Amino acid sequence: MRLSKAHFKTLRETPNDAEIPSHVLLLRAGMIKKTAAGIYTYMPMGLRVIHKIEQIVREEMDAKGAQEIRTSVLQPGELWEESGRWAAYGPEMWRVTDRNGRGFCLGPTAEEIFTDLIRQDVTSYRQLPLNVYQITDKFRDEARPRYGMMRSRNFIMKDAYSFDKDEAGLDKSYKDMYDAYTNVYTRLGLTFRPVEADTGAIGGSNSHEFTALCEYGESEIAYCTSCDMAATVEKAACVDAKEETCEMLEMEKVSTPGTKTIEEVAAFLGISEDRTVKALLFQKYDVTGKEDGIVACFIRGDRALNMTKLVNALDIPEYLIQFADEAKLGSIGAVAGFTGPTGLHDCTVIVDSELTKMKNLVAGACEENCHIKNVNYGRDYKADIICDLKTLKEGDKCPVCGGVIKHARGVEVGQVFKLGTKYSKPMNAVYKDENQQDQLMYMGCYGIGVSRTFQAIIDMENNHDDNGIIWPMSCAPYHVIVTVVKPGDPVQDEVAEKIYDTLRKNNVEVLLDDRDERPGVKFKDADLIGIPVRITVGKKAGEGVVEYKLRRDQDKTEMSVEDAVKAATEIVNKERFGR
Repeated sequence: MRLSKAHFKTLRETPNDAEIPSHVLLLRAGMIKKTAAGIYTYMPMGLRVIHKIEQIVREEMDAKGAQEIRTSVLQPGELWEESGRWAAYGPEMWRVTDRNGRGFCLGPTAEEIFTDLIRQDVTSYRQLPLNVYQITDKFRDEARPRYGMMRSRNFIMKDAYSFDKDEAGLDKSYKDMYDAYTNVYTRLGLTFRPVEADTGAIGGSNSHEFTALCEYGESEIAYCTSCDMAATVEKAACVDAKEETCEMLEMEKVSTPGTKTIEEVAAFLGISEDRTVKALLFQKYDVTGKEDGIVACFIRGDRALNMTKLVNALDIPEYLIQFADEAKLGSIGAVAGFTGPTGLHDCTVIVDSELTKMKNLVAGACEENCHIKNVNYGRDYKADIICDLKTLKEGDKCPVCGGVIKHARGVEVGQVFKLGTKYSKPMNAVYKDENQQDQLMYMGCYGIGVSRTFQAIIDMENNHDDNGIIWPMSCAPYHVIVTVVKPGDPVQDEVAEKIYDTLRKNNVEVLLDDRDERPGVKFKDADLIGIPVRITVGKKAGEGVVEYKLRRDQDKTEMSVEDAVKAATEIVNKERFGR
């Protein structure tokens, strides 16, 4: 491609709404353009990168026997009603109605449509296992689209679905996809870690999230410094404090004027925060938006509530719960800032498992400016639900080996799920076994955020600097850029054309910067768009000498035209094909 003929425009200034380096650089490099909040157009350079990521995904999926199809992004609402998710999915789903009043959605995911497809075509155990996938657009009406591709309303995703006869078959399919994902992200040069994850709105029994590790990521993972334990913070289990065996003391109401926070109560009474009980009150709603009762949660005072664990315990989506209005707390006997587990009524009480093992704690008295000492679970209050509600913090004990927990940030670029019969059961996706009996198919679901990966690659520490992007060879828009210092100079033009033609014959993707621009502008653009190799044709072209530079290095080397072409071809083949 000749840059003088390309639709190509870079920006010198940082766009106002770009918040993280990858988003800034994609906009400045002219690889994407914002259409509306959370909606982007992929420009020629950016689309070339997207296509290369997609191709790597295809190769690894095909290697595991998966077959590519393409379904419509417009999905009939009846299928979602059949699975039970039409009302439950929430406000992120874009719903539309046709002229006949029939409901559709712009697919945020594709479990229903794939299940429907396979249940129509598969009748016998002889047709299983089966794995089908697609790479297509997805739509989610994000409340706060931000960070470019990281939290957008329209994005590109690869989603695959496996169908097996039994759990053993599902286990194998899951392992195959896990390995395929490992290959994909390794080939793309990501520093990543697969971690246990919550299944969220997709559901199922087990899931791993593939997290690209970088300081700008929205995801937070917890990992052990002594064993292989790693999980998203939402999923990570916590270790309860050791069970206490001391005698229960008599409850004692004490005056605690103006102490509405755990910190204030602990300081006023001269105790540590881990000897207090923290109350968090929520209003629950049904899928029609009608109020559906108040939930009172209780955890140790120095702990943080894990909202994912809470909504999982209640078996509701997160959008159906929010902090309760203080004006309504009196209906359950609560008092804002002074609520405790004793004396509540007409609400759902959820208690963190740790509190059931501790003795003589301080909790709110459900009375203004008062707390109660020596509150004990079982004697003084009980719960409707007891479970782990805590967030695993850095420095906590590992739930597996007792080692020290560390946290890291990253970007979720893919996730794999064991769905089991979550969709095949309500949608009656069955096959005939060897005895001609109907059996439910066991399903797995496997997603790769292609557009998220596109941006996450840049956020890797070695894939950008102050001058721009540094693309890995495997997904760079072009492998080599040939920069002509003085276009129109017959010698420079001839040498540049020779290099351009030879590299193309060597199957190297090459960009010829023949624009009538100052050399400094060309060098800045080459660095900004991140082409791995730059060959500069300048004043020594008549001597057969050019400048050779790798984008990731500071050093430049003068070498002959032949040596530059050879070096470029060799590094492209080595880093692109491993040969």
